[in-house]
Amino acid sequence: MNNNQSARPSDQPNGSTGGQANGAGTLTSVENLDKDNQMARGLNNRHVQFIAIGGTIGTGLFLGSGKSIALTGPSIIFVYIAVGVIMFLLMRAIGELMYRDPSQHTFINFIKRYLGNGWGKFAGWSYWIVLVLIGMSEITAVSTYFITFFDTFGINLIHWKWLIELCFLAALVTINLIAVKAFGEAEFWFSMIKITLICAMIATAVVMVVIGYHYDAVQITGQDAVSPGGHAGIDNITNNFSIAPNGWLAFLMSFQMVFYAYEMIEFVGVTVSETQNPRKVLPKAVNEIIVRVLIFYVGALLAIMAIVPWTTFKPNADGSFASPFIMVFQYAGLKWAAALVFFVVITAASSALNSLLYSAGRHLYQLAIESESPTFQKVGKVSNRQVPARAILVSAALILLSPVINAIPGVSGAFVLFASASSAVIIFIYVLTMIAHRRYRRSADFIPDGFVMPAWKFTNTLAIAFFVFVYATLFLADDTRGSAIAGLVWLAVFGGYCLLHERFQSRDLKAALEH
Repeated sequence: MNNNQSARPSDQPNGSTGGQANGAGTLTSVENLDKDNQMARGLNNRHVQFIAIGGTIGTGLFLGSGKSIALTGPSIIFVYIAVGVIMFLLMRAIGELMYRDPSQHTFINFIKRYLGNGWGKFAGWSYWIVLVLIGMSEITAVSTYFITFFDTFGINLIHWKWLIELCFLAALVTINLIAVKAFGEAEFWFSMIKITLICAMIATAVVMVVIGYHYDAVQITGQDAVSPGGHAGIDNITNNFSIAPNGWLAFLMSFQMVFYAYEMIEFVGVTVSETQNPRKVLPKAVNEIIVRVLIFYVGALLAIMAIVPWTTFKPNADGSFASPFIMVFQYAGLKWAAALVFFVVITAASSALNSLLYSAGRHLYQLAIESESPTFQKVGKVSNRQVPARAILVSAALILLSPVINAIPGVSGAFVLFASASSAVIIFIYVLTMIAHRRYRRSADFIPDGFVMPAWKFTNTLAIAFFVFVYATLFLADDTRGSAIAGLVWLAVFGGYCLLHERFQSRDLKAALEH
């Protein structure tokens, strides 16, 4: 095993429960910690800042926000803020751990370090599987959006869906294999495109409100019925305001929807071992997350609802919703709004897939170098360009199975359930991360002059309680209850196996030492 990946003697928790946070830990230099770090620190401040921004802006904001607005109306703003604060606390916990040891390739390593090999193995494999499953969903989404984009120009590419997926994946794998700096540059420009559209939409909405813009009924691209005419104004938000206009059940269910919009916000915690000046860059990137939430999510939603009354958002016959971004631009008279928005959506999906390949590659690399199997250890090799090329290629090969699986009816149904369960499983990873953070704060490793999470006993507990609450809301709706149950089965079966396996290994080792 690479020495860098195991908990160093000086970094080990002080016993199973950990010592008191007495400041006994000392802040080791990054250079000293990096002695066995085979990755290149090719990401600079600009890359990390935009990677962090990109991690908070997915396709859900551009396409799925109409459904969340329809669910609870203007009060969805409070849900986005509340969930954003909790995710910020998660990032502060991850930030504190990664600041302590920036040579780690993933925050999952701290689960192993502070909760033991059993939970570490469960978290490592579960998280990698989640990344691959989400990647399989994203590659399907990319081709779908690509086809929709060209369909706005009357070009039908439906029969080339498989080739589109193959080309997109090949291009992103190539970017990941060139160098980590190439990945950083790609994410910078992906994020720049997304940010530009959001800022343009907010600016358009502000102008429409200021001039008191009125619009006629319009047939919105992606919406079955004709959207009624109206006007732009703050009164669209404030009139007949109610916290739960569709009932408290709908309001509670909005939390899980918004939570999944923030999913993968922790991605910046995987880039630290390849970031220049990590102890300077990481705190800045993490602390600015809350500002990004307010600007890009809350700002965008306020702008949308100031133009389009929330009651206008109605589901189509197939349950889908029109993009609020397309609605705003088409109301403003932009005929080619659908093409513009879907171009940016393709960018957002490509960015998500690019990040998933990067993260999946690092996590599989981590699992390989910790493996006892000589065959699997071969996956844990770093290329001449200082990237885990083999792990990236293996992850990409599995993601490429997506079109094959979707073509087989029986397998496809099981895959959808498994993929939805992965979203539930990630909540377990977040909870384990917060518990690992608690152990760190009580251990002799704790350094009071690090990137310290404020009021950690309260904020850590609050975050854990919230994640449990979100998981509980999965049982409220028929379409999420199956994934919640499947997630618990995964925790019981695979989690139980990992813990028992570790227990028996420890017992055998103890017996061998006694003899």
